[in-house]
Amino acid sequence: MSDRREFLKFLAGSPLLLAFPTLLEAFTQAPNTQAAAAVLASAADALDVFDFEAMARRVLPPAHWGYMATGVDGEETLRANPRGFDRYQLRVRRFVDVSRIDMGMELFGQKFTSPIMLCPVGSQRAFHAEGELAVARAAQARGQLQILSTQSSTPIEDVARARGAGGLWYQLYTTNNWDVTTKLLKRAEAAGCPVVAVTVDLPAGRNTETDLRMARVDTRACASCHGGSGPAADGRTVGVKPMFKGLDMKDVTLTSATLTWDFVKRVKDVTKMKVLIKGLESGDDAALAVSSGADGIIVSNHGGRATETGRPTIDALPEVVQGAGGRLPVLLDGGVRRGTDVFKALALGAAAVGIGRPYIWGLSSFGQAGVERVLQILNTELQLAMVGCGTPALKDITAKPLIDTRRSASFLRQREGDDLVVGDVRPGQPAAGAHHGDELPPIGAHVGDGRRFNR
Repeated sequence: MSDRREFLKFLAGSPLLLAFPTLLEAFTQAPNTQAAAAVLASAADALDVFDFEAMARRVLPPAHWGYMATGVDGEETLRANPRGFDRYQLRVRRFVDVSRIDMGMELFGQKFTSPIMLCPVGSQRAFHAEGELAVARAAQARGQLQILSTQSSTPIEDVARARGAGGLWYQLYTTNNWDVTTKLLKRAEAAGCPVVAVTVDLPAGRNTETDLRMARVDTRACASCHGGSGPAADGRTVGVKPMFKGLDMKDVTLTSATLTWDFVKRVKDVTKMKVLIKGLESGDDAALAVSSGADGIIVSNHGGRATETGRPTIDALPEVVQGAGGRLPVLLDGGVRRGTDVFKALALGAAAVGIGRPYIWGLSSFGQAGVERVLQILNTELQLAMVGCGTPALKDITAKPLIDTRRSASFLRQREGDDLVVGDVRPGQPAAGAHHGDELPPIGAHVGDGRRFNR
């Protein structure tokens, strides 16, 4: 098929639509009218990240779009992630000197220009010929943190050179073979990665329906790219990835269902890298991460691609911050589409905030320039939020500017004696019927103040 329009015409007449009405939506529905009409001549033309989403839909083949866009099961969690930020409104402040805004962040002794980080996404050469290298160069140019996936389609050494100066962290899939896992860790450390993020949210696979359905309607000869010697080098088997080159991969799987908390110690015993646990969503697990010796936590549901909980990561964040108790930094990803989303996560205690799909949209559209523009847009939006809320530095961002509309609405329906409570909830007091983890920290508190951790 010569272009996207012909492909959509094919879908329109296909019986697949009758059986799977969400299939066409996954490929064609733009987030808004403006984005749907966006045809960008250059990365600089994009006004928000959704412009890049629309552009990426135009240029990516169906299977590659499905791999990136998919959630799991009915995709309730995928949709919940971005919507979760709508729960919070921002309280603006005036007559504050905001002539200089400092978005600098320090983690484990490393300094970055912004708390926005590029989260691990596998197989990036499926989205652009330069893949992870283009992302690394963009991260280097903007001075921002990049985390590289175990499933990278580019050797880690090449990516580390492109990013430079220790600004690359490594994401580890645990595998089911400790010897293989140890070699992955040693290779990442030798490449100069100071931190490893251990993904724990996929112990036994997942059901990625959109991914599978889009692959079925992709008529290209995928084997020409997905073989071990093809240009994508990202076949759906573990052994063809660059991180596994030269290793005995017989019977090796990417994850393991047998892992327990002693895995943290095993990792720390074989590497000097700081060890973060990626994929925690509960306060109980946060406390166990602390007691197990982890150096940090990433609140994540794998972009709505792990367990179908229906719960956005922003709702899990306060509970995890409380469980960590300020003893280690808590980072967050999932559904971040605006700089105001970043601000809200920082206000709830996140030390850094990650994006995934938005920068992949930029990469798909214009390579390095697209990734840089995505970062520029989100950084600008975050800066404007900081100005409006009277917080000239990250250390000034607390829970005080947040208005929890869910809790306020609940309290509007409650009477206290003979009086109707109409204001914000009292500091630290949960709404009636609120679940554990839904409580905001005391208004005005520095929530963990995790912007600087040098453990």
